[in-house]
Amino acid sequence: MQVAPRTTAQATLLRAVHERPGVTRAAVAHELGMPSGFAAETVGRLVAARLLSEEPAPPTGSRGRPTTLLRAHPDGPLAAVATITQETWTVAVAELGGTQLSTVTGAHDRTQDTVLAAVTTQLGEAAGRFGARIRAAAVSVPGTVVGSQLVYAPNLGWHDVDLSGLWPHYHPELPLIAGNDATCAAVAESRHGAGVGAGTMLYLHLAAGIGGAVVESDRVVAGATGTAGEFGHMPFGDPAMRCRCGALGCWNTTLDGGAVARMLGQPVPAEEVSYLRRVLAAARGKETEPAEAVRALARSVGRGAAGLVNALDPHLVVVGGLGRELLDHGRAALAHGAAAVATSPRDLAVALDALRPALALVLHVGTKLVLERRQIFGRGLLRGAVADGGHVNSPGWRRPVATPEYHGSGRHGTTSRTAPL
Repeated sequence: MQVAPRTTAQATLLRAVHERPGVTRAAVAHELGMPSGFAAETVGRLVAARLLSEEPAPPTGSRGRPTTLLRAHPDGPLAAVATITQETWTVAVAELGGTQLSTVTGAHDRTQDTVLAAVTTQLGEAAGRFGARIRAAAVSVPGTVVGSQLVYAPNLGWHDVDLSGLWPHYHPELPLIAGNDATCAAVAESRHGAGVGAGTMLYLHLAAGIGGAVVESDRVVAGATGTAGEFGHMPFGDPAMRCRCGALGCWNTTLDGGAVARMLGQPVPAEEVSYLRRVLAAARGKETEPAEAVRALARSVGRGAAGLVNALDPHLVVVGGLGRELLDHGRAALAHGAAAVATSPRDLAVALDALRPALALVLHVGTKLVLERRQIFGRGLLRGAVADGGHVNSPGWRRPVATPEYHGSGRHGTTSRTAPL
């Protein structure tokens, strides 16, 4: 389908403001290679459609016409988002740029019906409060997701859950976007965090086990059935140890809370993520046994990550979830484990603080996808303006392609820490 250049320009400019709320019109026009007059016309159309707001920029003292700041319109479209983790659920509403307008969080005991009812209720209350401004809903879960179906979440004990029921307003023009939590985190890091600019990024998400994704040129490599990234079920663990999935020797058997509890001679914890956080905190406090357990955990992460690097040859490895806290104490052990396996070094980046919470990861994915779906906003303004891997199909101008290595800053100006892997 051919996309009209003007419509494509509107989608591209919206995406730029989503990535950097408060950017000046002059700056975004320069970055996108738009003539100033065309940029002014495009912004005017988006303001008239209540997608952007425009306000005077503070004076800079330089000569020339004054520019303006671009932000989400106060009456603009919103995304309703939910994230279910092993221990908590969160429902929020976000505007263009990811700013949260409302957030509700609760703890849970993994009872499927109770958790789903609570999330459905909160999404319904959000729909009642914000009405037609909500143009899409997103949900992330710690399990294998195909379409809107949660196939299996071993750490929750859930099978074959239809997630579309969480969003009772679900229909083709108000889509429910469902995904694995680690995959959502990978997309967020690729587009807004430590992976910005990396051609191929390997993302590893440590929680109650390990998962992740490969992102290439801003697109997740989903695999033949959409379930790629189940790294925790690769045979990197003890072949005598049975995983929750039923297989022997999964990598998760050396990384989850039960594995760490066994190292410490303690019973398997009921709340593994909270337990791992306590062990990591004890290691930072110089307690001997927790510190040794964390080093063993880090060595396992390093060896597995290096094996994946050998197989996938990414430009960059990003570690998120509890992996950030793990590296605070176990970076040397991780590097030692990797050195025993890796055939060539890679840069290792830590997920940025601004994107660490699972909620923020889903907010950025959910709001981003609102911009990329056909006919989301009505008024015909963005029909057909669908991104191709984050790079819009425009004959006259195009966003920069990814570079082989990344040593830069995230959207909040925080430089990610890098080290050889």
